[in-house]
Amino acid sequence: MTDQPEPRSGLLDIMAYRGGVADAPGFTAPIKLSSNENCFGAPQSAIDALIEETSRLERYPDGGALRLREALAAKHDLPVDQIVCGCGSDELLQLLGRSYLNAGDEVLFSAHGFLTYKLIALQNEAVPVMVPEDDLCANVSRMLEAVTERTRIVFVANPNNPTGYMMPKDDLYRLHAGLPEDVLLVVDTAYAEYVDDAAYSCGMELVRNHKNVLTTRTFSKVYGLAGLRIGWAYCPEQVAAVLNRVRSPFNANRPAQAAAIAALQDDAFVARSAAHVQKWRPWLSEEISKTGIRVYSSAGNFILMGLGNAEKADAAEQFLMKKGLILRGMRGFGLPGFLRLTIGLDEENQAFAKGLAEFMAS
Repeated sequence: MTDQPEPRSGLLDIMAYRGGVADAPGFTAPIKLSSNENCFGAPQSAIDALIEETSRLERYPDGGALRLREALAAKHDLPVDQIVCGCGSDELLQLLGRSYLNAGDEVLFSAHGFLTYKLIALQNEAVPVMVPEDDLCANVSRMLEAVTERTRIVFVANPNNPTGYMMPKDDLYRLHAGLPEDVLLVVDTAYAEYVDDAAYSCGMELVRNHKNVLTTRTFSKVYGLAGLRIGWAYCPEQVAAVLNRVRSPFNANRPAQAAAIAALQDDAFVARSAAHVQKWRPWLSEEISKTGIRVYSSAGNFILMGLGNAEKADAAEQFLMKKGLILRGMRGFGLPGFLRLTIGLDEENQAFAKGLAEFMAS
């Protein structure tokens, strides 16, 4: 017996997720390049919609997010009833774990997939199965070999955070084709809008034709609404029915829904944001490579760089921090010798390149 309430067994052994650092000592306005946020902020149309909603904060939101789902359906040519909205796509991923996992089940993902996947498994007393990669690239053959009769969910982040790896459409389709029909494939596509590769698929075609695959999206990245926590999933009908039973009745708040609807119509903002990343991603990759640091190919709005060892990566992170440049150390992702850089504004990218060159020369 204990003298206080005890949580479910194993929960306190889970390492809590921590977001990117936001402050640099001595700087009132540091350059934050640690959280893969949109460097342009949010579209003005979304800000205006948010401000308008502040006059109605006493009203509950639409519990079914119907107007937002209708806007998404029209935008992507999808059935309204197969769209579920949530408090960021993270919430929807969590709900899938609560809905489809039992103790002892297995959750499969590549070794350096998004950290949330492991947390979802552990929170539901399931077993995380982290499949070894080839030079930080997912290996579909190896993933299929790791599937067992206990596998219930397979997570694929495409593009993947933190590695930036993009799984080609052929590989994604081969992975799905090799899974038993009772295994759920979750294609997490938070960075889809930044991809400019004809070989890419966000998985929507798979969802249209199969009952064991869904894809999640977010307004946090290219739409610049990370602070509002709004995301969505396109699911088979029976999966949508399950999610609508387990989600909170008002899991997408009123201002977030209004801002998302407005942002969804701002094609110019999305195009500008994607074009900016596609311009600076190769420039930054080249500047980093010039210093002798290895750059990993990325399809997102960020770049992963390998510095060789943990001490050097830590030293680079601290050196840049002292210049007001905040990057993301990768120790928590199981990559202690790496740093991740979010692509920022023109002057921010240039300041980073200069700072990194100075570090390597010091």
